[in-house]
Amino acid sequence: MDGGHVRERLDRHRFRLAAAGLALVGAVVIGIVSTTVFPYHSLNHDEGVYLQQAGMLLDGQLFLRPPVPEAFRPWFFVESDQGFYPKYAPVAAAMFAVGRLLGDFRFALVAIAAANVFLTTVVVAEVFRHEGRRFARAVGLLAGGLLLFSPLFLITSSVFLAYAPTTAWNLLFAAAYLRADRTGSRPLAAVAGLAIGVAFFSRPFTAVLFAIPFVVHALWMLREGRRTVVKNALTAAGGCLGVLVALGYNAVVTGDPFTFPYAAFAPLDGIGFGRREILGHGEQYTPRLGLRANARVLAAFFGRWTVAGVLGTVLAALGTALALGVPRRQRNARTAVLAGLFVSIPVGNVFFWGNLNVLGALESPGDGLLAFLGPYYHFDLLVPVAAFAAYAGVRGTLRLRRAVQGRLDLRQTRVVVAVCLLVASAGLAGATATALDEPLERNRNVTAEYERAYQPFENRSVENAVVFLPTPYGDWLSHPFQALRNDPDFEGDVVYAVAERQFAVVDAYPNRSYYRYVYEGLWTPTGGDAADGRLRSIEVHDSDRVALDGRFGVPDSPESVSVRLASGDEQAYYASSPSNGSLDLRLVAGERARLTGNVTAVNGSAVSLDGQDSLTLSVFVNEGPTGGFGYRLVMPLDGEGNGLRVLSPTTEVCPDFRCGGGRGTVGATSPGVFVETALTTRTANGSATPGR
Repeated sequence: MDGGHVRERLDRHRFRLAAAGLALVGAVVIGIVSTTVFPYHSLNHDEGVYLQQAGMLLDGQLFLRPPVPEAFRPWFFVESDQGFYPKYAPVAAAMFAVGRLLGDFRFALVAIAAANVFLTTVVVAEVFRHEGRRFARAVGLLAGGLLLFSPLFLITSSVFLAYAPTTAWNLLFAAAYLRADRTGSRPLAAVAGLAIGVAFFSRPFTAVLFAIPFVVHALWMLREGRRTVVKNALTAAGGCLGVLVALGYNAVVTGDPFTFPYAAFAPLDGIGFGRREILGHGEQYTPRLGLRANARVLAAFFGRWTVAGVLGTVLAALGTALALGVPRRQRNARTAVLAGLFVSIPVGNVFFWGNLNVLGALESPGDGLLAFLGPYYHFDLLVPVAAFAAYAGVRGTLRLRRAVQGRLDLRQTRVVVAVCLLVASAGLAGATATALDEPLERNRNVTAEYERAYQPFENRSVENAVVFLPTPYGDWLSHPFQALRNDPDFEGDVVYAVAERQFAVVDAYPNRSYYRYVYEGLWTPTGGDAADGRLRSIEVHDSDRVALDGRFGVPDSPESVSVRLASGDEQAYYASSPSNGSLDLRLVAGERARLTGNVTAVNGSAVSLDGQDSLTLSVFVNEGPTGGFGYRLVMPLDGEGNGLRVLSPTTEVCPDFRCGGGRGTVGATSPGVFVETALTTRTANGSATPGR
């Protein structure tokens, strides 16, 4: 082996080691961001969907079959005859599951981030190889570093969402395709096809937008003859295999190969214009609205979420002009493929109304998920930005060196170039830090809110228990409480349920302790008002007659206090006469329910319990021109068997008379506002019945 070959091999290994080292740095950085900024997950509750799905895959399940479906439906799961299944394909969840097999789900995040950094380095070096191996590798390594320190990359790679995992498959496709294009390798062509097929299975539209420039290139290269035809056919076959797997999965879970799970969940939540809707949130999505929304998203992407913000964007634009603006005989179609992502991704995303939803209100910047997590639907666009910014950086460095070489000796040239690079790096780092500071601070504030909310589960040991969770956003699990997830078999040491069919849940878990998780105030993790959570023990009472004594704080001599007792659609109203700063009531329930104490019946004196699953007692304190507040007490009950079963009631303080938003919440609006309850039961012979 001659010296030239030895040097070539050493050079090749040096590049791979450098790329691997950069990837390792990426893994460490993402590990730190993930564990410190998102220990309880992010505001995007889809994270809980993927982690629940990962747990299912580890247990060999495609469906969840809880004992009481109404009480155990996780966020973004579809109900079917076979059980619940998630609206997302299982690719990202399977990748997260591998991390769990290695010891922790977060190991998958760091591995995926490392893969994206490494593959970006390889892809970019392959794209610019026609300008020289060393030059291309320098551009590739710089591109990997610029990708790593892009704010969108740091945040999106640190959460359990499908964007970074899908990009890893897209980049594997690009690396294999470009290498096969240069070498004619059929195995690599097949790998490229399989990779884009997996990406399609993961996120079909994302994979298609990424693949479009490569497809155009493949069609252009068919003019070279049979060798190219066979190679591209292998790539196409691998991609089609991925499509067939996706259709097969659809057939298993939705019953129709052409109905994707997300469409089964929300048929109008798709690509294109017209009426778009999901879970009651709808919009007439027009081309004009799509262009406006995407203009806002792209402005945020290029202004804040790429490396160095506007400075990085300008550098990428300059690099694109330099790479494409060469004489025709020097142009390379592979460079155009990479630049083509600047067209396919932004244009394609105009057709997806999700880019409107990440903004929140279109006219109010900073109120949507974009302010916290960035324009994640454009995550793949980071690759060409990093690539062409790196190209401009390396090309500019070479021109600077040539400019000073004629005037200075070698040592002085190196010093001047090093100083210029140091200044440029400091500028890029400063701009990146500035762009990253605000979203990191926003997410840290949310994490501080989550930390206070989850304190009850960290400060005490809960074993062999059922915990009923409040539902500020509707009757879903993991929405918002993503950190509180059930095992796929619903037999974990702690089982979480929402307050639907509570007695059916009790019957399904008869030998456990029961708790209700509550929090003070409103659930507003972005508002800066921390929710202090607590766990309250629940007792189950079996009796013929129930008496619930309640004491409600009524400060400052209000204008009036009224009381309502409701059972289903049946209601009874009372006027009240509080004394000594409180209102004392007794709710008596047997065959019917009525109130006694400092109240006078105004409209009806009792309500029926037949066929009902709860009693609701509401107290309204009218403070005149200053407004008022209220209390709501909900007591679950079951009268289907012999006698009556009740659970310890929930209580809620309602500012401005508005109750709801989080079943089981508690809170105080001012001094003197409080609620105390005591539940007693009696059997027919008058003896007390203990709770369990």
